[in-house]
Amino acid sequence: MKHTTRPFNVVNYLTHPHDVAEYLRQVLADGDSALLAAAAGDIAHVPIAALPPVDWTQPWLAPVRRAGLTLVAGLAQAAADVPSAASAGVNAAPSVADALNASPLVCSVPCPVPCPVQFVPQHSLPPSEAYEAFIRRTGQVPTRNNLHDLFNGLVWQRFPRAKARLNVLQAAEIGRQGVGAVRGLVRDAITVFDENGALLLAPPALWQALLARDWHALFVTHRAMWTNATLVLFGHALMEQLVVPRKNITAHVLVEQFSSDFEDFAAVGQNLGAPDGLAELDAALATRLTPERLAGKPFTPLPVLGVPGWWPANADPGFYADTSVFRPKRTG
Repeated sequence: MKHTTRPFNVVNYLTHPHDVAEYLRQVLADGDSALLAAAAGDIAHVPIAALPPVDWTQPWLAPVRRAGLTLVAGLAQAAADVPSAASAGVNAAPSVADALNASPLVCSVPCPVPCPVQFVPQHSLPPSEAYEAFIRRTGQVPTRNNLHDLFNGLVWQRFPRAKARLNVLQAAEIGRQGVGAVRGLVRDAITVFDENGALLLAPPALWQALLARDWHALFVTHRAMWTNATLVLFGHALMEQLVVPRKNITAHVLVEQFSSDFEDFAAVGQNLGAPDGLAELDAALATRLTPERLAGKPFTPLPVLGVPGWWPANADPGFYADTSVFRPKRTG
């Protein structure tokens, strides 16, 4: 009898949430970064707990990949437990808040709010209290079961000091001005950075080109310099947008070079995915977040899919000729 064989593909066996959870637990326990990247690809098209699938292999998610897959494992296990819990009369629907609480990253230094914060269901937020004020008062982050709040939780885990600093500033502004139709300069800047911010660790020539919005110099002439540069996303709405990548998705990059904090930007980039890989950057960022600085909206735009290695099409220099995305700096 003739036997036929086919190549083994683990994706064919990830047919149940329990299988996904167990597979990710094994990979995470191993700790090998190559296996982690492979597992991220294996589950890239697997929806978990009614959430849209996320391709964790994308380079912009490298700093949150390990934490994100840990979260996915928790959500998958919760989804697998739903039938048995329901038969026992228990409502055990998968919860982003519960999954985040099950895998917190511990802060190594004190934070202005309890650190790590706890994540609670959205209904824990009193109708009469502002979201930011509630976090400041309780150390709890109201969290919905959607990708927006999932990414927000991951940023809290990876940038606990910077997120806490922003929350303290938001709460102080609310206490001073109240919640009105207009946020004011500081709160407006905080919201922009919190939702859509990014950090660039790069040589001076790249910063000069970015600030001049000389996109050809930034991405073509100086392309080789990106081996010693790292763009780190901070905004959780920005991460959510990139679940479905589009050429025009643009980050607000904080105008801060961090040159006094790091000597080797490439080394920082290589270590971003480690459990403590963002600790120094988090601490450095938190010290830069002052009301006076933020009031000036110290941001500059950067279309993130222009970063070399982040999108296949940008290997063609013509990718950057699209002035509807890579807009020249206004003069006058």
